[in-house]
Amino acid sequence: MTKADIIESVYERVGFSKKESAEIVELVFDQLKETLERGDKVKISGFGNFLVRFKKARVGRNPQTGKEIEISARRVLTFRPSQVLKAALNEGRVPEGDGPSAEDDDDAPDADEDDDE
Repeated sequence: MTKADIIESVYERVGFSKKESAEIVELVFDQLKETLERGDKVKISGFGNFLVRFKKARVGRNPQTGKEIEISARRVLTFRPSQVLKAALNEGRVPEGDGPSAEDDDDAPDADEDDDE
């Protein structure tokens, strides 16, 4: 789902004009972004929590050369789904091997985006 899809959904469900729907969606995303930039937690009841975590600098390794490199300290965004969202995702659970795999998903997280500290 893209931002344009969200705007279209708001337009269809709420009855605002497309311009008004786009402004509302932009306002919501701007507010989320500003809150997270300050380092505050965003908690959406029935959906989940967005948290900004601090990762310390650490030594990593270039997988091609084996050379050690320093990975700088940084802030990372994490999402923890609520129990309500987890339950909704697992209601129509697909038996293992019958659904799309993570390899088929263009939005699957990359291996280098782990939560190690």
